[in-house]
Amino acid sequence: MRVSKVPYYSQILSKQMPVAIYGHFGVPVMVFPTADQDFEEYQRQGMIETLGPFIQQGMVKLFCVSAINRESWMNRQISPAERAYRQSLYDRHVTEELVPLIYQDCNGKLPIATVGSSFGAYHAANTLIKHPDLFRWCIAMSGIYDMSSYFDGHYDQNCLENNPCDYLARMQDSQRIKALNRCSINIICGQGPWERVEWSRQLPQALARRGVDHNFDLWGHDVAHDWPWWKIQLSLYFPRLFG
Repeated sequence: MRVSKVPYYSQILSKQMPVAIYGHFGVPVMVFPTADQDFEEYQRQGMIETLGPFIQQGMVKLFCVSAINRESWMNRQISPAERAYRQSLYDRHVTEELVPLIYQDCNGKLPIATVGSSFGAYHAANTLIKHPDLFRWCIAMSGIYDMSSYFDGHYDQNCLENNPCDYLARMQDSQRIKALNRCSINIICGQGPWERVEWSRQLPQALARRGVDHNFDLWGHDVAHDWPWWKIQLSLYFPRLFG
């Protein structure tokens, strides 16, 4: 398996934002880390080993990216306005820097998938819903999609534009809704330990109200908010979506 660690410097964020690439061919998959983790999390957690057969056969090519959650939403040392602003910069980093990097590595402008668990699920969903022209598939596992708990009573345009449950409620652009309906949006959640089903339900409810097709896959009461289950879920969904 080809493994490449790219020490990418983001001009938008003014910091190193390295990327780990796994595979030679296949659907490009942008993988967002959980909470305060980084671009090597999938390798540390054994997810690369689990998904190895799909990578080796050229079904998918993973681009595991870095996040700035500790500096944005999770940073209680800065104002909520600054948190939302930093998230808006991260969104620009994804679309203006990482997408071209993926195109270059894939030798063409291929449609991209997003994947994430827990806090990474927020990024996976938010990225596709905001940019259905660039991304075609989303697998969001055990996520949170209403970010208002990070606003501390503040609300501005950056809050709105990075809170899927809010901007979906206000979405009137029929062309964007059509674009979303050409995508495959998959929201997955278990009902076992550490899962917050009420958080995961909010996104499919918001999508449904706008007539956006999606798949809300609710797993059983034994399914926990943890890596063993996310490995099972991706092992099921990768061949289903990309095979």
